[in-house]
Amino acid sequence: MHVIGTAGHVDHGKSALVKALTGMDPDRLAEEKARQMTIDLGFAWLRLPSGEEVGIVDVPGHVDFIRNMLAGVGGIDVVLLVVAADEGVMPQTREHVAILDLLDVRHGVVAITKIDLVDEEWLALVEEDVTSLLRGTSLEGAPLVPVSAVTGQGLPHLLHVLTDLLDRVPPRPDLGRPRLPVDRVFTMSGFGTVVTGTLIDGALAVGEHVVILPKGVTGRIRGLQSHKQPREHVSPGQRVAINLAGVDKETLQRGDVVTLPDLFSPTHLVDVRIRWLPTQRRALKHNEELHLFVAATEVPVRVRLIGRDTCPPGEETWAQLVLSRPVVVARGDRFVLRRPSPGETVGGGVVLNPYARRKYRRFREETLRLFRLWDSPDPGDAVTAVLHTWGPLTVGQLQSRGTFPPRHLSDLIAAFVARGGRLICPPREQEREARENAPKVAADCWLFSAEQWEKQQAALRSALAAYHQTHPLRAAMPREEARSRVADASWPPWLFDALIADATEAGWLQQTDGGFALTGHRPTWTPEQERAAQELLNRFRAQPFTPPTWSETVALAGEPVVDALVAQGTLVRVSPGILFLRETYDEMVDRVTRWLEEHGEITVAQARDLFGSSRKYMLAFLEHLDAYHITRRVGEVRVKGPKFHTRRGRTNA
Repeated sequence: MHVIGTAGHVDHGKSALVKALTGMDPDRLAEEKARQMTIDLGFAWLRLPSGEEVGIVDVPGHVDFIRNMLAGVGGIDVVLLVVAADEGVMPQTREHVAILDLLDVRHGVVAITKIDLVDEEWLALVEEDVTSLLRGTSLEGAPLVPVSAVTGQGLPHLLHVLTDLLDRVPPRPDLGRPRLPVDRVFTMSGFGTVVTGTLIDGALAVGEHVVILPKGVTGRIRGLQSHKQPREHVSPGQRVAINLAGVDKETLQRGDVVTLPDLFSPTHLVDVRIRWLPTQRRALKHNEELHLFVAATEVPVRVRLIGRDTCPPGEETWAQLVLSRPVVVARGDRFVLRRPSPGETVGGGVVLNPYARRKYRRFREETLRLFRLWDSPDPGDAVTAVLHTWGPLTVGQLQSRGTFPPRHLSDLIAAFVARGGRLICPPREQEREARENAPKVAADCWLFSAEQWEKQQAALRSALAAYHQTHPLRAAMPREEARSRVADASWPPWLFDALIADATEAGWLQQTDGGFALTGHRPTWTPEQERAAQELLNRFRAQPFTPPTWSETVALAGEPVVDALVAQGTLVRVSPGILFLRETYDEMVDRVTRWLEEHGEITVAQARDLFGSSRKYMLAFLEHLDAYHITRRVGEVRVKGPKFHTRRGRTNA
């Protein structure tokens, strides 16, 4: 389904031509009929000889109603530019063509009306002027069709040209994110609130729950119509009337957007590329205040130029629009800028980033680089731009930003990865892909730009180097300490594992039983430390079941030496104050488990007697076994724990 929009100067016969083509009078207001001039948007539809039914939006041509014209022209596929043969190109003809060019409307037909009032020589001059006007615009080369709505001359040929053109216009894509910019709001007796507009980017169906933005009003689709015919569902590109249940007409206005929940968010900072019209007499200035027209919305904005202080006529520039109130826009949306007084169209452009996070420092290289990414023709660069704005994200978070159409997300991510970006998925997804040979981007996969992933690698290298310098006696940095220093709190464990795997594959990280070290790192002991360690271990061997306490070991050998012996597993710390030699500890675990095999339970006193130790040591040891689920306390005794058989004779201590 396609939509045709009219354009052209006031009183050039747009509404008369629509009525002649469709049999419908698009002027719906009494004032319009009395003044014989379109004031607000009019709507009709037409069945072409091919059988296709197309909607028609008739826009006002008078300069005083240009706002209404802009509300209607945003959702059209083909423009029917109307130029009266007896007057030729007029001021609003020029402004409408400039607007269509700014909106990048590339499909159009020029109807030269009222040919019954001029001779062929005059008509040829008008055609020459129109051709000259369109040269260098998005409508250059559009066919010119002379017609008369009064006599009917040329109307069959116009229908043929429109049919041929519409056959070549691709249908509006279904991007999986429907939105209907509202251009009319009214009530119907027995039905309630009705809104109309051109549906874009997705489909809607009766019964669906919707949200009206930017206000956040929620409701339900009670009924749908297109061309006054009831529909159960409607597709992108159709003119649609939505009967809303649970929504008061007074809460809505032109410019609101009807959409499904969780697809879009209102925004008040938008990154754009602007084209300043060559017809302007002065340059666009930083912080200039203008009016933004996008879809059916009008909102005052302040223009913050990026990388420059002015933009001369005829040039393009990057900018950030600071909106006076939130609106709903999407990346790629076209817009128009007008000066409120005197009222004139001054420029327009395209939305690069609908959700700017903050006001930028305008001349910083970081800012300019971000805009280069947003404005790049490579789709993967836009994903990189989002990540540089918000930091690493999951695929689900990327989608929830609303920056990209859901149905294009996989292709965008593929382009991002092809440019060196990192897509990291949980092990179950990797296993599924290998099993099914069917790559799929799951919502919990993570995305890092190449630069962000390298920064994480550099942070890990730096953390390990600092650890080795601070603890030269230790063979490795404990895993959890490394994770706490490098990984963000939001990271799942497998994401840190992927970082470690990459570092290991790169060859600069080595893994040990308890942690990680830089490749080639070896503990560095001084002769004094080696001597102190040996003397301490001799004390532990001399008193295996009543060894020195933590404070005593530190006093004997120094905390760095004791820490190193614990880290390398020579000593096992079963409580803050109690340590055992590793071989002693293993023997104790083995003897307790054999006791439980024979007797079924053990008390602290029995353990004390078993090892010839004291209650202090045995209580700490048994509580340690409880923590590892080798034993389980029941009253005053210990019995076999859940992991008794799987862990018998050894723990991870």
